[in-house]
Amino acid sequence: MYTIELGHFALILAFAISIGQVGVGIAIWRAATNSGVAFMRNASVVQFVLVAASFAALMFAFATSDFSLLLAYEHSHSEQPMLYKLTSTWGNHEGSLLLWVLILTLFGAAVALFGGRLPRKLHVLVLANQGLLGAAFVGFTIFTSNPFARIAAPPIEGRDLNPILQDIGLAIHPPLLYIGYVGFSVCFSFAMAALISGKIDAAWARWVRPWTMASWIFLTLGIAMGSYWAYYELGWGGWWFWDPVENASFMPWLAGTALLHSALVMEKRNALKIWTVLLAIMTFSLSLLGTFMVRSGILTSVHSFASDPARGLVILGILTFFICGAFILFALRGPSLRAGGVFAPISREAALVLNNLFLATATAAVLVGTLYPLILDAASGIKISVGAPFFNLTFGALMVPLLLVVPFGPFLSWKRAELMSVVRRLFGAVLVAVIVSIIFTAYTWQGASLLPLGFLLAFWVMVGALADLAERAKLFRVALSTSLRRLAGLPKTVWSTAGAHFGLGVTVLGVVVVSGFETELITTMRPGEQAQLSGYTIEFEGERLLQGPNYITEHGDFLVSKGTGTPRVVASEKRNYTARRMPTTEAGIKTFGFSQIYVSLGEKTEDGGRVVRVWYKPMITLIWIGALIMSLAGAYSLSDRRFRVAAPNRSKKSAQKQMVGEPT
Repeated sequence: MYTIELGHFALILAFAISIGQVGVGIAIWRAATNSGVAFMRNASVVQFVLVAASFAALMFAFATSDFSLLLAYEHSHSEQPMLYKLTSTWGNHEGSLLLWVLILTLFGAAVALFGGRLPRKLHVLVLANQGLLGAAFVGFTIFTSNPFARIAAPPIEGRDLNPILQDIGLAIHPPLLYIGYVGFSVCFSFAMAALISGKIDAAWARWVRPWTMASWIFLTLGIAMGSYWAYYELGWGGWWFWDPVENASFMPWLAGTALLHSALVMEKRNALKIWTVLLAIMTFSLSLLGTFMVRSGILTSVHSFASDPARGLVILGILTFFICGAFILFALRGPSLRAGGVFAPISREAALVLNNLFLATATAAVLVGTLYPLILDAASGIKISVGAPFFNLTFGALMVPLLLVVPFGPFLSWKRAELMSVVRRLFGAVLVAVIVSIIFTAYTWQGASLLPLGFLLAFWVMVGALADLAERAKLFRVALSTSLRRLAGLPKTVWSTAGAHFGLGVTVLGVVVVSGFETELITTMRPGEQAQLSGYTIEFEGERLLQGPNYITEHGDFLVSKGTGTPRVVASEKRNYTARRMPTTEAGIKTFGFSQIYVSLGEKTEDGGRVVRVWYKPMITLIWIGALIMSLAGAYSLSDRRFRVAAPNRSKKSAQKQMVGEPT
């Protein structure tokens, strides 16, 4: 029982320490002493320890079904499996916000522990800004969203978690997404530190890049997991709906992708300084915007947590303070920052600038499509819906030229390049991509459409990524053993770039194929009857009434086969959760290669049959496999030792000069 009070006290103590951290940071940043920096670092670590203890206390209350805790009563049930008891901790507004704060303090502690080689002034400013973010969100949690509120007369049983959230996806998707969201806070803090100190250079970009990469990796995984979760859990057969909350996570991903490429230009060529700082601000601002949209009550979505306008106003105030403050500081200090190195219109820098242009425009398009209906409703009361047709048209139109440009970047030289030389080196890749696209189009031809263009773009990106590796290994120009040695000796960043681009092409191919060739069948079936869809035979074996841990389910068994192949069992269910009295549909999915048969059990008919919806989803798993490849490529890049140091090591010659008093 006292665990809850200890958790609440630990959270309050973390709030007090965060305020002290900000105060000390403001006082010492101009002349950071050893003791002052040590205090800042220790305060960041202690904050994380206290918030972790607070979160552990909350999880313990859920795990033990302590219904004296209001949150456990409203979102848990004693009959839930232990996994869902634990995940119920963040299956609500207050608990998920505490998880958000936990990850925020984790990143603050990581900067404190692994930022020892940062310049003192920069280190203090970054930690002070992280402390300010921590104070804002810990304070919001304590004063408006207290997860430790108690019930005077504890009930015997809880009200159960939302049945849609009683899934393994809740254990994976929110933590991944929050790490991605909150990780960009470090990039934001570095940007604020650069603007306050007025110092930004290539070393700054190197310090920022690993944090950007780590956040981008987790956000990629979080979005992919969320897409697959919605796909199999909601029983609707779709993998992306352009839901406003989906967009809220997608916009920081687009901006973060642009930031990754921009920071690379800044690190290598000391260029795009102002733009990189602006992107760091914008990326985290979009993360804060997503937090506001999910928790303010302005959206009605299966993804949203809260519907309390009062809390929404407080979040809006926090969002306004940080975003407006950042942009005001940028307006005041930005012009004093040097723009950096120059480069020719045909160069790798220019290709990355073009990449940033398309990504930033795509982000703006998604932002407008997401917010315009909300702003129009608030201003005039007119309700409109901006759906998939708008997003598909605008976003698709921006992605086509971007995908065409992607393979050129790695082939271009820094500062100045010869376009015709690059075209000649890419000619083989163009030829292979065109031939494969023609074969694919001929095999799948169903009439005139834009699908051949989609195939060409997907294969062009994939083949272009492989061509970069082949070019660097001098494949077919030297002995095979020599090419293999050259491949093994390539920097990790080269492999990660090729892998990320290849994964992007895989995802594009999955999107194109499933969008163009998926088929659907809605029919009524009785036990023993069969249905045909895209060469597959689906036989309804029958149904059973089963008792789950905290639900009753109507369990339907189907046999799915193709041609003379061995039939495979697919089970689909309609569950009724007894505490919530809420039905859910559990889709049955069977994977054949990269494709899937998706079966959704519908309502009973008067004659004893069942309404059954069946989809054939060709190559749909490529969508998520591509995202996984991109994430693994980013993780491989992050394993590069250069990402684990604060700045490039000085050469021995430079160090010797400094020892004897010579200029370096």
